[in-house]
Amino acid sequence: QVQLVESGGGLVQAGGSLRLSCAASGRTLSTYTTGWFRQAPGKEREFVAAVRGSDGSTYYADSVKGRFAISRDNAKNTMYLQMNSLKPEDTAAYYCASTLGLTLTKYRGDFRSWGQGTQVTISS
Repeated sequence: QVQLVESGGGLVQAGGSLRLSCAASGRTLSTYTTGWFRQAPGKEREFVAAVRGSDGSTYYADSVKGRFAISRDNAKNTMYLQMNSLKPEDTAAYYCASTLGLTLTKYRGDFRSWGQGTQVTISS
């Protein structure tokens, strides 16, 4: 079982940037598809981005495409989410997650291990 710990959240103004980190232990993060989700108060947890373990292919939600970038540092066993041009509607708790599969997926049910989340707040 992999353990995931997010960091890097905070309060920034609209138009600013943040980089979230997800440090993994217990298993090599790059083996399987991993991703980021977010959950705003009163809303369902939604997919943000994913990266496939085998070849680094990525997939983004339409709402963040062109503004967010998911990446991994295999030497550090860490995944990142670079968030640029942030908007107030990006405000949410952000969670990293890992599947046990090799398919690039956006479906929450495919992700079996989750971090505790890090809060991102964007002021207008």
